[in-house]
Amino acid sequence: MTAGVREIEASVRTDFHNAMSYGRYLDLGRILSAQHPQSRPEHHDEMLFIIQHQTSELWLKLVLHELRESRRLLDADDLGKALKCLARVKAIQRTLTEQWSVLGTLTPREYAQFRGALGSSSGFQSCQYRAVEFILGNKHRRMLEVFTSEPEAHQMLATLLEEPTVYDAFLRALARAGYDIPRDILDRDVTQPWVFREELVPVFQKIYESEDTPWGFYEACEDLVDLEDNFQAWRFRHLRTVHRTIGFKTGTGGSSGVDFLKRALDLTFFPELYAVRTEIGR
Repeated sequence: MTAGVREIEASVRTDFHNAMSYGRYLDLGRILSAQHPQSRPEHHDEMLFIIQHQTSELWLKLVLHELRESRRLLDADDLGKALKCLARVKAIQRTLTEQWSVLGTLTPREYAQFRGALGSSSGFQSCQYRAVEFILGNKHRRMLEVFTSEPEAHQMLATLLEEPTVYDAFLRALARAGYDIPRDILDRDVTQPWVFREELVPVFQKIYESEDTPWGFYEACEDLVDLEDNFQAWRFRHLRTVHRTIGFKTGTGGSSGVDFLKRALDLTFFPELYAVRTEIGR
């Protein structure tokens, strides 16, 4: 053994001509060749910008995968496994939020030197971000117009528009367990964005205050609140990163930029789970 050199163990496979390798399993050839800076001459920091957004899209793909599965499991009354999916989503959200600190190393001057190469592209056009919002209840039919040039993305959002949300699935699970969920809520038009329903507040108050509440339902309520808190933390970090990088410039996709992102902070997925806090213990 050479000093300072770790020898490859004899049992370690080195020939992958006829076997699955790490790179082929992960399709790294395509992933690592998918970064195509558009600035000319190519600006060093554009690679950071591209990879930041590509990795975010990969995490969003997994978030959507887990939220779809949690909805399916709620429909099957498999609450424990549904909560496992939500726990994974929350862990991903923390990673997504922390990623803004990497993009935060991009100074206004550096970004200005290649921002023009983005053309009209914008994070506003992320179909997976919209899909996550749809499955959580923030639906907006006109958002489909943004994706008419991308048939697969358009179809995915159109399908999610017509499907129940994770919150719908949870409320239906509560109804099957004997909780008094109004019939018109269970039969609501799921293509519409969720709006606050005051009659659900006493239902959640019972869940929070009763000693007889199955732990899984109590935990599900808290997990959904965690999920929304995490989403708002992500939105806020996005807002602050944009503010420190471009100030109050108009967004590349045509939005008002920082002011547009500020309005997103007013959006809520599960308003009754916040309203009930005022009633608990009264």
